[in-house]
Amino acid sequence: MTTAIHAASTDKTLVSWVELTDRSQRAGSILTVQRGDMFDGIVFAELAPDRWMAGSNHFSRTQKAQSEYPSETTEGKTLLQMAIVYKDDTISIYRNGKPYASYKAKNIDLLSGKDNVAVFGVRHIDGTGSIGGAIEDARIYDRALTADELGALEPNRESSVKPYAWWDFSGDKLVDRTGRYPHAKLVGAKLKNGRLILGEGAMVCAARTEAEADMLHRRGELPEFTGPYVPETPAWPENPPDNWAIYHLAHPTFSMGSPFDPNPAFFYGGRYHLHYIYKNHTGFVFAHVSSPDMVHWTWHPTVLAPPTTGHGMFSGTGFFTQEGKPAMVYHGQGSNRNWIMYGLDDNLDTWSKPQVMLPRDENGQLMENVRYFDPDIWAMDGMYYGLNGVSSKEPPAIMKSKNLKDWEFIGGLLHPDFDEEKLDVAEGEDISCPNFFKLGNKWVLVCISHRLGCRYFIGDFKDEQFLPEQHALMGGSSKRYFAPESLLTPDGRRVNWAWYFGGHTKGVQSLPAEMELPDDGIMRFRPIRELESLRYDEQTRAGISVATGDSVVLQGIKGDHLELTVLVKKPDEHRLGVNVLCDAEGKDGLHIKVDPAEGLLFVGAEQAPFKLKQGEALTLRIFVDSTLVEVFANERQVVMADKPREAGAAIDDHVALHATGDLTFDRVTAWQMKSAFTAPAFP
Repeated sequence: MTTAIHAASTDKTLVSWVELTDRSQRAGSILTVQRGDMFDGIVFAELAPDRWMAGSNHFSRTQKAQSEYPSETTEGKTLLQMAIVYKDDTISIYRNGKPYASYKAKNIDLLSGKDNVAVFGVRHIDGTGSIGGAIEDARIYDRALTADELGALEPNRESSVKPYAWWDFSGDKLVDRTGRYPHAKLVGAKLKNGRLILGEGAMVCAARTEAEADMLHRRGELPEFTGPYVPETPAWPENPPDNWAIYHLAHPTFSMGSPFDPNPAFFYGGRYHLHYIYKNHTGFVFAHVSSPDMVHWTWHPTVLAPPTTGHGMFSGTGFFTQEGKPAMVYHGQGSNRNWIMYGLDDNLDTWSKPQVMLPRDENGQLMENVRYFDPDIWAMDGMYYGLNGVSSKEPPAIMKSKNLKDWEFIGGLLHPDFDEEKLDVAEGEDISCPNFFKLGNKWVLVCISHRLGCRYFIGDFKDEQFLPEQHALMGGSSKRYFAPESLLTPDGRRVNWAWYFGGHTKGVQSLPAEMELPDDGIMRFRPIRELESLRYDEQTRAGISVATGDSVVLQGIKGDHLELTVLVKKPDEHRLGVNVLCDAEGKDGLHIKVDPAEGLLFVGAEQAPFKLKQGEALTLRIFVDSTLVEVFANERQVVMADKPREAGAAIDDHVALHATGDLTFDRVTAWQMKSAFTAPAFP
């Protein structure tokens, strides 16, 4: 081999030979290189069925429009070479040495440091997805290979260019032949006949140290636990780092608040209660917080954990029985079942033993050995209805029950009259983390698609099935705004949370937002009025003129814990917006832009559909919380983004206005925001 000396560069090549055995398994990687939270990988069928793609953190280097990508048709006993070449500002995907896709992207250096790892099966550490197949050979090169060099590669044979890392999967241990990654951890994967065998839930990490390789252990296997279990009570630190959010609800550690789906939520016993997933030394558990106002939260003891329930706690929802008793339904990790528990005290610190749900199929046969997930239950007309409860590879089902234990199959959740053309979305699009409720005189289904992100349907409950009339995205075009969950307040408001992927903690919730459906049938998202209790030091500026292409820094309005309301009465067709967390010259900030011509709202790297009506004024409500920014546009769209900053680093906290044409910003009002974690502890 020739010897290559690696220097800091964004150029690299990933190559893997794989035999696919199950194309229904999606969103897994046949080779990923990861450094911290950043990664690049060869991913199969995450955004589009049967398409290969260049996976990346938050899709930042992924081409989302994949309709022109060729569909994969091979399956079983056909060895396929997939390669991705990262050169300068271009990403090129090759299949069997032939061009598959190519596009421009701002590539990043993942190889020059000594803190990167290689991952197989899942997309990245703490990621999901799986590959159904066997990998024959996999390599990382620290330079961009040419098409000819790719074509000359053969599995299990040395190449003329020395690889940065190389696995041929021979022997009974996972060995990197370059010696760069001497340690490996396999979870659910195995080596057989010179191949790495992967399937659902299988994952592999290769690293320089044993501790780095063992990162998969915390997410792929439950840590060993020996009792007795003493419930822990999370607590907000007295002096948190200065890059932490102070009024978004976040788990008070850097490492345990993941996956962090918000879950059973109630108003009960005079307080609001919310649960969310995190992982402690026993496995996946439900944290429990309560609040008098949905702003100031107090942690309760973590009583819902594997030692007390018999399984890990995965997503579900909260509901009230017809007798008014608080209950929760959830998926028991590894149990292939959904379970129900009932609250036994006013503080919701004591729960009944889990009671299993027993669904039957359309033939009346008990459903067994099916992977259940994400249940949701509501009471109506003397009956209980539940959705999901089938496998993630099938459409969600709806069932009904009189006793919450025995469930009768109705059919698919979605009504046969579902109109894909009218709704502009496929009926088979993923429906996960669902929450179904009545809002006004309509029914609303809020959910996620792992491909599209957070979304909602508005429609009617017809023939015991849901017939949507409208469909829309919320939270942006990525899946960083995730896993919605809501509750009903005593005064009749429907308030929703979502888990946000980002920031410096692993788990951050969006601000609680009231969902309203007025007579025009367009969903509104409004930050709850209780957040106004955090405001102080109000500042207002009026009639601010911005010349074409200019940026105007607001004098006297600045901060990294800030609420802003921006009013533009005549936005016209100009692209306009606000920069927050920028320097004194209005640069290097997080950009918030509205493009009326394109009908888009941009918040940092995120974007979401947002169209202004003819002659409509623009109102932006912008919440800056350290590194987090959450934006509500005319109450019709909400988007979150972040501008990461290390603790102790210099803080840029100026605010600037910008526009592509001469424009007047009619009014800007700003408030500094207090911490939500200073209220007295709940007894």
